[in-house]
Amino acid sequence: MKKMLPWLITILLAITLIVVAVVLLTPQLLGKANNNPNSAAQAIEVRRYSADELVEMTSEITSIKTNLADQDYVASMNFAFQLNDKKSKEEFEKIKEFKIKPIIIKTLNDTKPEELKGSGGKDQLSAKLINLINKTLTQGKLNQIEITDYLVVPI
Repeated sequence: MKKMLPWLITILLAITLIVVAVVLLTPQLLGKANNNPNSAAQAIEVRRYSADELVEMTSEITSIKTNLADQDYVASMNFAFQLNDKKSKEEFEKIKEFKIKPIIIKTLNDTKPEELKGSGGKDQLSAKLINLINKTLTQGKLNQIEITDYLVVPI
């Protein structure tokens, strides 16, 4: 019996370590499946606004020109940002040149030209930008981003 005791302890310790590893890793593995930027952006509830309300809550950034992840391609885009209220728009207007524009440029720099093809690619870019920009806003939320002008050309 004394010779079997170390073996039993080793086996129980191994089983315990395996169970602990599974318990700790399962949420991370399941969490990555739900880490889709589209699902986070779709969680934002979009309310119907009148044309006047839309104008009051929409801000534009024009003439974004930068290289994409493939340095042989250049993107030129204009964006319209719909915020949830007037105060959010005022804050957005104040920080758009030195906070929002760099976020857009960095995101485009990490994007391959193939990822922007089709409406799905543009929707994915918009969702990614919504998630990144909402983290920087202290008041209100960014509800929607529309790409108002789009051009990707090889150099």
